[in-house]
Amino acid sequence: MTRSGAQTAHTRRLQQVPACGDRGSSTAEAAVVTPLLVAILLFVVLCGRLVSAQMDLDAAASAAARSASLARTDTAARAAADRTARETLAARAVTCRQVTVTVDTGGLRPGGAVTVTVACTVPLSDLALLSVPGSRTVRATATSPVDVWRGGPS
Repeated sequence: MTRSGAQTAHTRRLQQVPACGDRGSSTAEAAVVTPLLVAILLFVVLCGRLVSAQMDLDAAASAAARSASLARTDTAARAAADRTARETLAARAVTCRQVTVTVDTGGLRPGGAVTVTVACTVPLSDLALLSVPGSRTVRATATSPVDVWRGGPS
């Protein structure tokens, strides 16, 4: 082959390369990007679980504080707050390993306030592909006023 024949063959080959050089690149890109997208999706699920639990605990603490502020005695207020918080969490199907309800009645004085704190341990280990160990404790606190014109214990 002469020099000009070799150049012609080489030029022809270079003209063919750009036409078929990208074949298979989208498959490679998809193989690289897919695990990253799955990890991001699982992270969103993790954040959603924690935010959902926080909103449900806020509702449970608020309902429990209101329930306790309507009670006539300190013992009844604590029992009502605990029952209401647990019922609210059960009705909202919150997955908690452990629920703790702390009540500060302030003596249930007219014009005072009742403060309830609800804590829930949310399991995270069942998000297997994310490999998040253990659990996270989420807390919510709510305060409800005691009616100024209410009567004493019955």
